[in-house]
Amino acid sequence: MSETFETIRYTADVVVTTNDGRVLLIERDWPPFEGAWALPGGHVDPGETSREAAARELAEETGVHAAPAELEQLGVWDAPGRDPRGRYVTAAYRLTVVSGTPAEAGDDARSVQWWPLNNLPERLAFDHADILAAARLAELLPNRNG
Repeated sequence: MSETFETIRYTADVVVTTNDGRVLLIERDWPPFEGAWALPGGHVDPGETSREAAARELAEETGVHAAPAELEQLGVWDAPGRDPRGRYVTAAYRLTVVSGTPAEAGDDARSVQWWPLNNLPERLAFDHADILAAARLAELLPNRNG
C-alpha cells in the first residue's frame, strides 16, 4: 500500500469590524482573485503562530495594528479546493475596532476599504464570504467563554 501526502500551506486571516457595522477588506493586487476583495491575511512564517501571523499581516496589508492577544480565533477553514493554488488551511481571527480607525493599503493590497457588513462587494476572494458569515453569526451569539 502506497501513501500519498499533499502539501498543505498554512495561512491566517482577520475579520476586522467596527462598532458601527463595517468590515475592513483589501483589494487583491495579484492572482488568484486579482482585483477581488479579501480579508487581510497571508502565510504563517516559520516560527510564528497563526495568531502572530494574523496580527503581522493585518499591519502589513492595512496599517491597522493589533497585539496578537487582541485577536479572537473565529475558526479554521480547510476545505479542499478553497484556493486554486493548492491545499490551504487558514485560521481566521476577529477584532473589533472603533469607527474611523484609519487604514492604508500596504503590502500586497491594491486598496483597502471599510465596507458596510450589510452591503459587501459582489466579488469576494476564496471562501471569505463564508468566513464573514461565521463572524457575523459569532457577533450574534453570547460569549461562550464567559
